[in-house]
Amino acid sequence: MAKVGIMIEGQEGLSWDRWRLICHDAEALGFDSLRRSDHLFSVMGELERDCIECWTSLAMAAEWTKTIEFGPMVSPLTFRPPALLARMATAVDLLAGGRLILGVGAGWYEREHVENGIPFLTMGGRMDLLEEGINTIRAAWEKANPKPPRGSIPLLMGGRGEKRALPMVAREAVEWNLSHMDGEEYVQKRKVLDAACRAIGRDPSSIRHSVMANFLIGRDRVEVRERALQLREIIPSLKGMDANEVIAKIGERGLVGTADEVADQIIKYSKLGVDLFMLQHFLLDDRDALKLLASDVIPAVA
Repeated sequence: MAKVGIMIEGQEGLSWDRWRLICHDAEALGFDSLRRSDHLFSVMGELERDCIECWTSLAMAAEWTKTIEFGPMVSPLTFRPPALLARMATAVDLLAGGRLILGVGAGWYEREHVENGIPFLTMGGRMDLLEEGINTIRAAWEKANPKPPRGSIPLLMGGRGEKRALPMVAREAVEWNLSHMDGEEYVQKRKVLDAACRAIGRDPSSIRHSVMANFLIGRDRVEVRERALQLREIIPSLKGMDANEVIAKIGERGLVGTADEVADQIIKYSKLGVDLFMLQHFLLDDRDALKLLASDVIPAVA
């Protein structure tokens, strides 16, 4: 059984009106989780695009939804002091009645750090900050009043590094996310993560495995091609490609096709051990694509 969630790249044109509709649709249509990125401006170099601040938008998601899990995927610990982030997360989780999943990471996009006056450490320095920051977050929850509804907030982490990232996931996270679909890499990294869990006496099955993937879906090939051309206007690396080239490119590490074809691809990956598929919804105004996923894909993979 596989579950499907929606991932929003908030720095690529997200507005309040769009976010309100996405929150409504993600819950009403039955998606398992709603996540959004935490960046300060477009990571594609399109700096004129709207980007509403992540944690403010999560507070609104807590009010605009009632049942769906939601959270950042992920908040860099370079952006906010960990003790402050712990208290922000607690406030949002209280508003949501305990539905927040807290995605934390080391940060990777140097340009947004430099242009916003945020120190961008070496990889080792950022990993140190992440490791120390998680300890600070947990200590802050112990001291906080009021406390998170569940006592603490489940942590989501990404990362593929076998020496530091995956052992840290084994120690700290309830969910591990691989940021793209690559079956061979997933199997290899899963072995490392499972071994890291066993080394500390943790049951590897206690960690939910998710992947993030771009997608193109349609009721027929014509609709798939139409969406491919729309996506070409959003992602600069696709500029100049025809529809078939876009479809081929997205299909390398994403989901492409009719609802039946997308469902078959999800089922194939789920057999490797993936529990949750977080689909990057770049066409922010395309409610029909979400409805098609909900009506034809979610039941087929459940």
